Amino acid sequence: MEGRHEFLCGVVEGFYGRPWSMEQRKVLFQWMQMWGLNTYLYGPKDDLKHRLLWREVYSAEEEAQLKALVCEAESRGLTFVYALSPGQDIVFSSSCDLTLIKRKLRQVSDLGCQAFALLFDDIDHSMCQSDTEAFSSFAHAQVTVANEIFRFLGEPPVFLFCPTEYCSSLCTPSVSKSPYMLMIGEDLLPGISVIWTGNKVISRELSAESLAEVQMVLRRPPLIWDNLHANDYDSRRVFLGPFKGRPPGLRSHLRGLLLNPNCEFEANFIPLHTLGSWHKEVKEEGKGDEEAYRVDRALSAALQDWMKELSLPLQPGRQLRPTDPKLSKLSVKSKSSDSSDIQCEAQPKCPITSSQSTGALASDEIPEDPVMSQDLKAGENQVSRSTSHEKSSRRGLCSGRAPLSEAQVRLLVGLYYLPHEHGPPAQNLLQDLTWLKANCHCVSVNRNGKKASPQKVEEWRARAGRFLAVCDDVAILHSAVVNSINRAVLYDLYPYIWDLRNTLLVAKAFICWLEGRILSEGFPLDSWKNCFHWCGASSGAELHGVEAEPWVFKGGLSGEVQMLLPVGTSSELFSHPPPLFPTSRLYNIRPFQQKDKVELYRMVHQLHQRGKASQDAAISHPDFIGDRCLGASLALCPEYSLVLEDELGVCGCAVGILDLRSFAKRCQATWLPAMRDKYPSRPHGASGHTATKEALQFFHEEHDYPDSLLYHFPSQLRLEALPDLVDCSVSRSLLTALLTALKANGSQGVFCEVQPTDGLRMEFLTKLGFLEILRGEAQPREGVVLGRLL
Repeated sequence: MEGRHEFLCGVVEGFYGRPWSMEQRKVLFQWMQMWGLNTYLYGPKDDLKHRLLWREVYSAEEEAQLKALVCEAESRGLTFVYALSPGQDIVFSSSCDLTLIKRKLRQVSDLGCQAFALLFDDIDHSMCQSDTEAFSSFAHAQVTVANEIFRFLGEPPVFLFCPTEYCSSLCTPSVSKSPYMLMIGEDLLPGISVIWTGNKVISRELSAESLAEVQMVLRRPPLIWDNLHANDYDSRRVFLGPFKGRPPGLRSHLRGLLLNPNCEFEANFIPLHTLGSWHKEVKEEGKGDEEAYRVDRALSAALQDWMKELSLPLQPGRQLRPTDPKLSKLSVKSKSSDSSDIQCEAQPKCPITSSQSTGALASDEIPEDPVMSQDLKAGENQVSRSTSHEKSSRRGLCSGRAPLSEAQVRLLVGLYYLPHEHGPPAQNLLQDLTWLKANCHCVSVNRNGKKASPQKVEEWRARAGRFLAVCDDVAILHSAVVNSINRAVLYDLYPYIWDLRNTLLVAKAFICWLEGRILSEGFPLDSWKNCFHWCGASSGAELHGVEAEPWVFKGGLSGEVQMLLPVGTSSELFSHPPPLFPTSRLYNIRPFQQKDKVELYRMVHQLHQRGKASQDAAISHPDFIGDRCLGASLALCPEYSLVLEDELGVCGCAVGILDLRSFAKRCQATWLPAMRDKYPSRPHGASGHTATKEALQFFHEEHDYPDSLLYHFPSQLRLEALPDLVDCSVSRSLLTALLTALKANGSQGVFCEVQPTDGLRMEFLTKLGFLEILRGEAQPREGVVLGRLL
């Protein structure tokens, strides 16, 4: 290793969450060597023996793995920095604790490690009584321990110290006046480098001026722990964009820069590749402006190399895919799993992940390919909606594996760019959605005699078309990720692209619904049209302050699209774990059209064939189930009916009634008389069929709901979906899209009826915020009434 004045540039594995596997770290070292990076800091927060159980030494097996990692780094010309985080419960004045730190670091030193770090980040400033008596301040206690450990290790060339006040926003009252920072700078031995993150925990930019102030206070150049691409604070965000906002000229103010990247290993190719380009420019001084680090040029080079990486047939854990011919045959025999839209909601959280481990040094495991698992576990009794030829074609499509196209990779990066900045595709999508929302009056129901100009209407339709096209591109991207030959990328990125796909399913359905259906009357101040929203290159967090941390507003692009929708504040409708089995099937949610009626009637007839009470009636009257479940809504308020479809056709629907009181009057006046003629209460030849007569009585009975219910929950809905939906989450998106439409036109609450024996549906609706609102004698004839406010 080179001397202590080498500019340290590389990676810190310092995030919260599952640590990387040993195999992933080896790949990381290959990348770092290839891209000219020189330092790796080992400090995963969730490695028990790094932080929570820091006093415990490594077992013989763990020792062997750690030694192999140190040797691998050394063979690649990298400085391996081992970090320990004792700050949560250390007693600074305890000679025992000090001895335990020395024992732990000596063990690691004996494995060949020559660089170390002590981390005191993310802890309370408080000290126990014995420490208060022994030290003048919190900083004094930390400095005393750090200095002693530094000397004990023989003053190694690389020894890092992370203070508790590690960025400007954490310094009280400021960097230059913080007693903590001043003591660190004054008493910490000069051979110890101090870690710093910038003005914020996640700094959008680093400036020479701010770093000069830090350098002056610390009396040494800081080492940047860069959280630009860290995503451990938001389960809906990942950052694939380039390294930027750090001018190469900062080198004179820094000891080094280590990037703390995404938790998902496969998401870090472009961030680390562009960091290597930045470091190359840092090392090569004297270049002209045209040769200096350019983000766009670095990003293009990284994209080209990532395309090659994405074409590799890698399994999760970075293993090459096995070539067992039996597995190949099984993958061809693809078949959709027999799971309903409700059953999938009970799956474990975030199962689409890379190798599971209880510790950072656990052995690598390769989990099953989720799509292959789906093929193997598929049921034989699913409801079929296609011919055998269609199913064979579909199976061939599912079993195919291919790399993503360059256009798809650029779209992927643009959608998941940086914490403070959206890429161009995300910017355009948010701008269009915001404009469409603000100008939806141009295509509203004409209730006051005023008409929008034809030019404005055409502009609205053109921008709507552009928005819908991007939504379709994201849906196709989702399918491409699922079918990607690189399964390691699928495991790491699927939860994010799946989440965005579902959010855009709702947004697309809403935009399609708006034209000719949104009411044109004025909106109250608390309506969806007046909710706080944003668009452009900025992210939502910036609305709370110019330098707000990205976690102030969670969700990234998905969260911002969500907040632009009428029900955007209802997080329970959007934030759910991904399904256990990914599917590349394309889904669409759109407004009902009259030509859909035949398919919807056939679907509900199929769904209710198992019901004994209506079986005989359905045989005598093919339309009976459709008329009973959907007929009135489709006839009297089709504007609140949405259809779910996939490549094979219609597979679900959600029908709503905005105002049940007025709907009931119209139904009594027109619909029910027609149905009573169609289905007489005593049909000829049905004298012996009790079930038939009981079913037909439906159209001859009164269906009233108490005023107390309709006052708070004026709207009603019904959801139907075939049980062979491969991705059960689309049922939730379908229901959310209907709630969005009802809310947009003023509904304050909605209810639905569920059979008390249908526990799965009850659980499904409960997870979406529905609660039981009628009990006892007030409960209607069909079953339990569940409702939720909007």
